[in-house]
Order: sequence, then structure tokens, then C-alpha cells
Amino acid sequence: MLNQRALTYLNEVIRRGSLRRAAAHLNVDASAVSRQLKALEEELDTQICERHGRGMRATAAGQLLVHHFHAQRASEEAVLSQLMALQGLAKGEVRIAVGEGFIADLITAPLGTFMSAFAGINVEVRMAGVNEAMSLLKDREVDIALLYAPPVDPQLYCHVETRQPLDVIVPPNHPLIELKRPVTLHDLKDWPLALMDNPFGMRQMVNMVAHQERIHLEARLHTNSVSVLKNFVRSGIGVTFMPEITVIDEIKRGEICTLPMRYPVMNGTRAQIVSLKGQELPVASTACIDHLHKGMRFFSADAPRLLQQSPH
Repeated sequence: MLNQRALTYLNEVIRRGSLRRAAAHLNVDASAVSRQLKALEEELDTQICERHGRGMRATAAGQLLVHHFHAQRASEEAVLSQLMALQGLAKGEVRIAVGEGFIADLITAPLGTFMSAFAGINVEVRMAGVNEAMSLLKDREVDIALLYAPPVDPQLYCHVETRQPLDVIVPPNHPLIELKRPVTLHDLKDWPLALMDNPFGMRQMVNMVAHQERIHLEARLHTNSVSVLKNFVRSGIGVTFMPEITVIDEIKRGEICTLPMRYPVMNGTRAQIVSLKGQELPVASTACIDHLHKGMRFFSADAPRLLQQSPH
């Protein structure tokens, strides 16, 4: 049987990129990590790591062992999860990666009702842009992720998907409202613009359309905060991009207006709940997905304006 400690050390070395960083994360001496890896190589009579620049990377054999390690961990978690299911979800943990744009919708009710319904389930919520959230899934640091405008990735499995167009949001009585038609990027050139940073799905969608339209967008404000974007618009400074659900409360209070964009790709933007494909989710995570699907406005239906336009 393979040495589990050695496999754990190998996984961290590959994940952290160096023996020293892995040792620091594991809170052990680097020499102890080195001894375990050397013993594993001697046991298998093959090299599992090789130096790369100033760090370490896995050989083909090392990659095979890391894959086995993750599969073994996932299998063990699945068994424990099934045992918990037999106990009526008496205890467990759900780890979620989520962008800030989802937070208000998540915290308003669904998360609280889930935790009340399953008092023994602990929830870990990690804030992350779309790129980081996808990486956290692949590194198995979270179980599920809530993504907005994610790129297609064959390694991820989509459990829930809704259409949540990326609109322009403007202050009430803004001149753009008088256009009475979908807005183009050219229409925005005369107004102060705020943009999310590049790691976020909203910004990546805007970048893609700007590239296709051969338009350079000059932003007066760059931020990684949805709250900052909302306040930028609400205070009357300028305009930005955001899905309707993210500002639905501000719309109801008359603080913000949304305007649709002309571009089909922006009007077809999706919100998704995803997990790592091929990995059996713990029962607690599956229950959480079902709860978020029913309770979050982002995932219970398409955007309100799309529902209003529907002939049904």
C-alpha cells in the first residue's frame, strides 16, 4: 500500500511548486518532506519529481500518483458523505467559492435557511473572481462554485444555469435612457466608466465585446468590488456594467436603472453553479446546490426582464 503521508507531501510539493513552500504549508521540516519523497521514489523505483527553475514539478509518474491521491480522497469523502446521509445530514461541511456579485443574493435568505435546516452542516464561503473560483475547484479547495460569465471548461460540471444578461447600469434620468434602444459601447465613450478588474467574469465579457468591436474602453475607475461599482453609479459619477439581479434592490428604490446592451453575447451571459467533473460530491454539497437553486434569485429563474419579455 502506498504511503499516505508521502502522497500528501507529494501533492503539496506539486501544488505549491517547491519543496520549501510545501513544508511551510504542512508545518514540517523541508528535510522531512524530502525524505518521504525519496523513500517513495525508492519504493517505486521511479522518479516522481524533478527540478524546474527554482521549483519542483511532477514527472509523468508523479502526476499519476497525485491523480490517484485525489481520487482516493474523493472516494473517502463520498463514503463519509453517504454515512452522514444515513444519519440525516447530522454533520458535514460545504465549501463554496463565490463572486461578490452573488453575495447579497446568497446571504439575504438562502444561506441562512440552509444552515437552519441543516444545523450540523458548516459552510465555508470564499470570495473569488471567476478565474480563481475555477482554480479553487480544480485544486479541490472548494466543493462548488457560483460563477458569472465563466469560460467553457471541460473539467467542470454545470448543475444549474440561468441567463443573466450583462447590462449597463446608470443613474436615474441619465441621458442614455433617452436612447430608447439597446446601448452600444460607442454610446458610452462620453461618460465616465467604471470597470471590474480582469479576473472577474463581468470584465472578461466586456473585454471580449470591446475586442470584437475594436473599441478601446477608457475606464476612470478600476476596482475589484461590486459595492464600489454600485456606489459609483448611485452617486451619479458615471456608468458601469452589471447583471440586473445584482442591483435589483437599488432598482426598486429608484437609485439605479439598467439598460440592455445591443450585443447577443452580453444578453446571453450565464450564471452557473458548478463542481469538478468526475468528482462525487458530498451529500451536504448536493443538498446545498438544491437549496441555492430554489432560493437564490440568480439561480431560480432567468433575469427578471427576460421573464417579462417571455410570451409565456
